[in-house]
Amino acid sequence: MKKSTWYRDLLVMLAALCVAGVAVVWVQRITGRIDGVAMLIFMLAVFVTSMYTDGYLWGVLASLASVLAVNFAFFTPYFAFNFTLPENLFSGLVMLAVSIMTSTLTTRVKKQEQLRMETEREKMRANLLRAVSHDLRTPLTSIYGACSTVTENYDSLGKEQALKLLREACEDAQWLNRMVENLLSVTRFDGEQVAVKKTPTVLEELLDTVLVKFKKRCPDVPVQLELPEDFVMIPMDSMLIQQVLMNLLENAVLHAEGMTTLTLRVFTLGSRAVFEVKDDGCGIPKERLRTLFSGTGGPDPNAPADSGKHGMGIGLSVCAAIIKAHGGEIDAESRPGEGTTIRFWLETEKIELEDAEDEQ
Repeated sequence: MKKSTWYRDLLVMLAALCVAGVAVVWVQRITGRIDGVAMLIFMLAVFVTSMYTDGYLWGVLASLASVLAVNFAFFTPYFAFNFTLPENLFSGLVMLAVSIMTSTLTTRVKKQEQLRMETEREKMRANLLRAVSHDLRTPLTSIYGACSTVTENYDSLGKEQALKLLREACEDAQWLNRMVENLLSVTRFDGEQVAVKKTPTVLEELLDTVLVKFKKRCPDVPVQLELPEDFVMIPMDSMLIQQVLMNLLENAVLHAEGMTTLTLRVFTLGSRAVFEVKDDGCGIPKERLRTLFSGTGGPDPNAPADSGKHGMGIGLSVCAAIIKAHGGEIDAESRPGEGTTIRFWLETEKIELEDAEDEQ
């Protein structure tokens, strides 16, 4: 048993017993009698302890402590132990039975819930593997085909044709490299409790870095940038947030068929910085939005644009994991034929500029 779990269960038992003791005293002051009431109240405390603790230990301890407390403080002779009365022994046995039955029930329920979660996790892993297989097979086949064509027909191929095939192979290799980065991020954020190392980052510097990288990968796709007028500082792991923005921008290029405008907009809303990547392309069907960030939807052969070549589930599941690890949220809005907006927010760091000027 982990120390933190042991400490929590101990606090639950003590709290239940203390509340029961206070309740008995309160009932005694109001009604002037506690015959039979004390045992019922402490039995409820035993039930609560067994329900909200792990295993059988704490329920049994609570039942023993309840019997001793009732015998000592609420049964005659008061403030003295007397185990000769048959009702004391019977009450103790009843409490013990309640604690064991409740602990058994809750243990079974917790095991079933754990098995259900494991089943869902295995299903997600299977869907992820299918998506990975689909997303990796096509570029690997393309790379192999281009390289084999060049090597087997080197003498008959023209220089421009050979360079075109090699250039396509390089593009697919770069995409595979980004896919590996995404998969490494998935394994990094696969646990329930994930902590990222945040450092204050200036918004303009972050976006400049992202746009420079995006320009190298997609030189023919202009990005409209909209920024807040105020100076914004955001605690984050800048490398991971750059990966999120790159994934969102590249997904728009790959999948937004008919896109003419790609916009990266950032604005502040209270203590949050809201990021939006918006396109005016073909949009996403409503049924796909539900699993857009889970990575469980798998490749869709009927998806628009280049999704037959490169799926979109892996990168977006990485984005969702990174944003969640930063304490933020991500969602998407889309209508077929009208474009898609993917939005996430991060907490900002308040900068008191006026105070700084006064100090100077």
